[in-house]
Amino acid sequence: MLPLLIHMYLVSQISVAQDQPNIVWITSEDNSKHYLKLYNEDGVETPNIAKLAETGLVFDYAFSNGPVCSVARSTLISGSYAPRTGAQYHRKIRTVPMPRNLEMFPFYLREAGYYTANNAKEDYNLEKGALVWDESSNSASYKNRKDGQPFFYVHNFQVTHEGQLHFGQEKMKNTPISTLPPSGALQPNHPQTALFQYTKAFYLGRIAEMDRQIGELIDQLKADGLLENTFIFYFGDHGGVLPGSKGYLYETGLHVPLVIHVPERYKDRVSYKTGTRVKEFVSFVDFAPTVLHLAGIKVPNQMDGEPFLSKSQTSNEVAYGYADRFDEKYDFVRSVRKGKYKYIRNFQPFNFDGIYNAYRYKQMAYKEWFDLYRSGKLNQFQRQFFEVKPAEALFDIEKDPYETTNLAKDPVYQKELLVMRKVLENWILSMPDLSFYPEFYLIQEAFENPVEFGQAYKKDIRNYYLTANLATIEFSKAVQKLKRKLDDDDPWVRYWALCALSSFGKEAKSLENAVKKISLDDPFGINRVRANQFLGISGVSNPMENIEEVLYSTTDPNEALLILNILVQLANGPYGYSASVQESRLAPAVANDLNVISRLEYLDGN
Repeated sequence: MLPLLIHMYLVSQISVAQDQPNIVWITSEDNSKHYLKLYNEDGVETPNIAKLAETGLVFDYAFSNGPVCSVARSTLISGSYAPRTGAQYHRKIRTVPMPRNLEMFPFYLREAGYYTANNAKEDYNLEKGALVWDESSNSASYKNRKDGQPFFYVHNFQVTHEGQLHFGQEKMKNTPISTLPPSGALQPNHPQTALFQYTKAFYLGRIAEMDRQIGELIDQLKADGLLENTFIFYFGDHGGVLPGSKGYLYETGLHVPLVIHVPERYKDRVSYKTGTRVKEFVSFVDFAPTVLHLAGIKVPNQMDGEPFLSKSQTSNEVAYGYADRFDEKYDFVRSVRKGKYKYIRNFQPFNFDGIYNAYRYKQMAYKEWFDLYRSGKLNQFQRQFFEVKPAEALFDIEKDPYETTNLAKDPVYQKELLVMRKVLENWILSMPDLSFYPEFYLIQEAFENPVEFGQAYKKDIRNYYLTANLATIEFSKAVQKLKRKLDDDDPWVRYWALCALSSFGKEAKSLENAVKKISLDDPFGINRVRANQFLGISGVSNPMENIEEVLYSTTDPNEALLILNILVQLANGPYGYSASVQESRLAPAVANDLNVISRLEYLDGN
């Protein structure tokens, strides 16, 4: 039985226009706009994608909201921001329900008469209803529809996926760089080595092959006589995939290519002249509303995005980003791009970007980068990936496209900093952002209905945000507030006060006595861990044994995973600590968890 509001919604769609265009999404995995000559002179030629642009639009400012597959795809399929719905973690430990009275958007297309087919990747962190796809498999095709039936078809190309760069010396020997596209200039924050040159050239070759495969699909659509009544979207599913891109909120992780072929028959539904480049900002949260609008279907109010091809749309120059857990590696980062400025808020800046992640470090270039860091052979820009991050970062993307120079402390840019900080704050609090609770707690308490949980605790989340944001002001102005918050009755206020102190590091040592008390007797184990983390970061004491004792006491593998991430952060960082986890003391549910096993294997080998 469908919920009443969805039933009423469907009844309202009976009058949908009969003249419905076909819509095709062509997605390529793991590539930002930087690798295509259509966007970057050092990119590779993609003639088939460029040909789409001749009869359509090139979007210069298209963004994935999440820099990794499952989070990006959860945003696309729902038209909703993942930190609001609980879909922000990659990969899902537990799927979460769709917001009440909202379905994945192909559901509405099916109800309006469309055939919906997905070939083939889903990777949703959200629970999929039974009526989303007519077919979702490696054999799914628009050709399986009824005669005359409009269709929505997704075709995913995996040839550019990150796994393509998990090659070894044998691949380099058998595929010499002379057989690959010219690599051009490397990013200034990358080591300027032969391996990085080869890795980029190899990846450009993967993109050229992707374009060839896309050409075959477009030729088939043309042969079937469908180009004149089919919108074709080409886009990357998020950024990537050279080191420091996929999984991170830099432009190389979020800024994607987007080209849309506009059929002659439906030009009147689009607000832009074909053959032009679009300067307005669009992001993945807008894609579902856009497809529904093109199909003449009312966009559900529960979606966060707005149609971006609509003649009635307002100009937009803002896009938001979010990054949380990636496999066994935790972080909590939010970003906003507004015009030429990019603001990144690192809520746990001690989690430096280069913390070990097993899948990342299968790539030879990642391993070389870390080795060069350890041997002191990197310059100031190349080292940043392995160093503690600032709580806030501000970049002028026009002058600094690879985000190497942080302007947040520059007096000249204080006005821009305050504006960007406020824009991000308003967005975070309006959702609200569920990540102000640790993931393991959300799984325990919130994931039956994440959206309603967020609304019920919206005031508390605001309090946690304001506590965390004490890290953005001078310590001398924050110290008394932080001291009071360390004694707050709410455990998550204490949690965020401890994270703020760790953001200040040694500057906050004056509060070590209050933190020592928490490290010994806080009733929440994760707060004892965060307290010991601060004591280690600030150089007061070696925290590892105390943190390990909390690890042995938990029976929750998800809490254990966060604790292990903290151990790895302290062991990888510049503090001189090492972990010595006794696996025999772990609870069975913890010891048998795959992500936990991955972390333990790394700690055992280092």
